[in-house]
This record gives sequence, C-alpha cells and structure tokens, in this order.
Amino acid sequence: MDVSGVSATARVNEYMTQEVETVAPDATVAEVARKIAETDGHNGFPVCERRRVEGFITARDILLADESEPIFKVMTTDLVVAHPEMKVNDAARVILRSGIQKLPVVDDARNLVGIISNTDVIRSQIERATPEKVGKLLRTLENIHDVTLRQERRTVPLDELTPTQSKVYSDELDGRQYELDHGLAEPLVVIDNAGEYLLADGHHRVLAARQLGVEEMEAYVVVVGEKLELGMQQTAENDGLESLEDIEVVDYARHPLVETTERLQ
Repeated sequence: MDVSGVSATARVNEYMTQEVETVAPDATVAEVARKIAETDGHNGFPVCERRRVEGFITARDILLADESEPIFKVMTTDLVVAHPEMKVNDAARVILRSGIQKLPVVDDARNLVGIISNTDVIRSQIERATPEKVGKLLRTLENIHDVTLRQERRTVPLDELTPTQSKVYSDELDGRQYELDHGLAEPLVVIDNAGEYLLADGHHRVLAARQLGVEEMEAYVVVVGEKLELGMQQTAENDGLESLEDIEVVDYARHPLVETTERLQ
C-alpha cells in the first residue's frame, strides 16, 4: 500500500483541534493581549459571535492598537479557512503557500468547528506512515512462521518493553524529545509475543520519553497468540538486552544518517 495514497484520504476533521479558544468581537485589545499572555502556545484567536467566525486576531494586529479599542476594529476579516471535509494534504498546501500557521475550520454556516495547525498536518503525515510499517512486519512474521496474527492499538508500559536495538544516539534523543513535547511523536511498534513485549521500532522515542518521565506510550501492537521463536528476540538475547537500561546511549558519534559539511566536502 502506498503511504502517500493513505495520507491523501485523511480529512481535516480527523486531525483538527475541536476545543478552540475564541474571543468576542467586543473584547478590548487589553483583554485579548492578556489572554494571549496567559494562554500557553497561543498568539492569536478566532473572533466569534455565537460560534460564527467573524475574524481572527493576532498579537501583531494589536501591537500598536489602543488598549481600549474593541477587537472588531483591528481584527482580520478576510480569512483563509478550511472545511472539515477538506483533505489534510490540501490544508497543508494552503498553510505552506499562505504562511498561516493555523486555519479556522468552519462548517457550511460559517460556524467554527475546530482549528488545524501546521503541527496537526505534520502529525497526520507521521501517523499515516506508521501502520504500513506494522503491516509489513505482520505479514513477514506470518510468512516466516506460517501463523495468523492480528494488529491492535494499545497503550504499553515502557518498563515492560524488551529492546531489540543495542544503541541509540544522544543527538537524536534531543529531536525525539522535541517531538514528544509538541505531540508529534509517532506510536511505537511492538510485538506482543504471548505476553512478552518486544520493541520492534521506536527505541529513540522510548528513551526520550523516559527522560521526560513518561511511563507509557501509544503503540501499534502485533499480537502473537502462541509464543514464537523470533529472530529479533534471539539477537536481543545474544546482545544481552533484557530491559531498556541495557541500551547504550552513544554520545561520541552522530547518527549514521546525519552528515556534516566537513564530511560532505
């Protein structure tokens, strides 16, 4: 299955944020400025009258405005918006070409039903790519062991995972922590081998999560009914991998996919 084909079917309503902070048209510049300062991660809000979108106000719009000025006098009224049934890929093109970080999502009556951001778009691409990894793993195991397996989506405890990779790279852990902080990390890929959890994909994400104090994560799980003698499990045993504590964090070398300008000369 083509991953890009799967992503092309994703709709805005699958990834938009439904609970949206808004302001009223008669709110003052001072009130909105205070709300921007007090609301984490917001630099602007849709302006709504009974959920109907009338405009959008940003920190830039109010920068030079008088504090007592009502928002409807300084807000942007010529808005770029998305429809909930719009394809995520189309929303991504609008965000990219317009430079707008967030699109209000409105229904046919122009009522606000959500908001979709560039972060949501990135998340849609990450999550849509992962199931195919799981599908390939499941089919490979079925062919090798002549069994029928199933796939589930679960929350798994990190301390119960047995790693199958002996080392991770410290510079990549920083990137994975950023993804976790911003809700961008894709689910893990785990094999439930008759009750024993083998971590097949996501070692950097798991260690980054543990450094942040996370105890469990979402995972795509390939479920094995009767225990199988898996090659990756045997390799893990040969490498002395019994828990996440056994993974070496390499801080003296870059990830092999990372290049430097010196190496490229």
